[in-house]
Amino acid sequence: MPSYRASPGFFEVPHAAVYALMTVTVLASGFCFIQAGGPSAPAELLYRSGGMYSAAIARHEYWRLVAYGFLHVNFVHLTVNMLCLVLWGGHLEKRVGPAYFLIIYLCAMVFGAVIGNGIHSTPYLTVGASGATSGILGALLCLWILGKLDLRFDFFAINIGLNIAFAFGNSRIDWGVHLGGFAAGLIACALLDLVEKANAWALRCKFPEVVKVNLTLLACVIAPWAWSIQAQAIAAGASGWGLMIIIAVACCAVVKLVDLALSMKKGLAIVVTALAAANAAAVMLCGWVLAFSCWPHLPIGYIPLDIFLVIFCPNPVLISGLTAIGVGAVTLCLCAKEISRGIGDVGFVGASLRAERSRRQGL
Repeated sequence: MPSYRASPGFFEVPHAAVYALMTVTVLASGFCFIQAGGPSAPAELLYRSGGMYSAAIARHEYWRLVAYGFLHVNFVHLTVNMLCLVLWGGHLEKRVGPAYFLIIYLCAMVFGAVIGNGIHSTPYLTVGASGATSGILGALLCLWILGKLDLRFDFFAINIGLNIAFAFGNSRIDWGVHLGGFAAGLIACALLDLVEKANAWALRCKFPEVVKVNLTLLACVIAPWAWSIQAQAIAAGASGWGLMIIIAVACCAVVKLVDLALSMKKGLAIVVTALAAANAAAVMLCGWVLAFSCWPHLPIGYIPLDIFLVIFCPNPVLISGLTAIGVGAVTLCLCAKEISRGIGDVGFVGASLRAERSRRQGL
């Protein structure tokens, strides 16, 4: 992670992860607005598109814990949340890097929804990125408390004050999601700081950001699959923890193998190539899973997925294969600089990554 202390100004130029999240959010919300034929989306459409509601967890609709954060009620709601993402996300991503930024953002989104669901005692429907953006603010506060962020106190006084005022000043705003996301972001950042300190002892090398981001995205693909298997095992009266432990151990083993590979000559090129192959395999696996959702199981009830399956189902193998090849090629293109550096490595890259790890002291 880059050793960077944020400038004391209120604004920091956004980076790749912020732009990526903004793009996905604007596209998802815009798709709903287009379907609604105006600058706002009705509750029924938001529900069918992935909005979080009171019985979602009880019905094991865990995908809503993420989907709701990319949907918005209207254009004003979308604009305010994207403004918060830009104003706060630039500082956090610059400080912790895109991989940890994505982890904090998704943790705040998921646990904000879980805590908000626990607070509600009546039926509700929630959408919006406010829980996730509140998590960014919580993570920044955590870094400031740890003495690892050079922002002035008035930055937090103003932004937290406005967040609280908006949450409690408007009856339509879900303050439980705001509070849960803020707490989740703060706790996630503190845990990541401990992980970084432990990594100085457990790992030989500092992972380049492209490697960390790729591993994070692969973990996001594996997590829903592992969660669904555990839920099925529990529903069948068995314990799903044995499998979860095996998956966790396997993930740790993969991380250690990547660590050992990075310490070798030309290890960076080997790791990036392996990750490109893993990305392609993950796409093929997802295509295989989606193939079971095709006819005669349509429709699923989730509008974006139903539209995708209408295109995907006639030729699932062909589309999955072409997409996998494309994803692998895009990975190699985006990591061309790292591959070139790895190919020309005669031992200096691994040595520098090992030296960087030995200097790390948390975030």
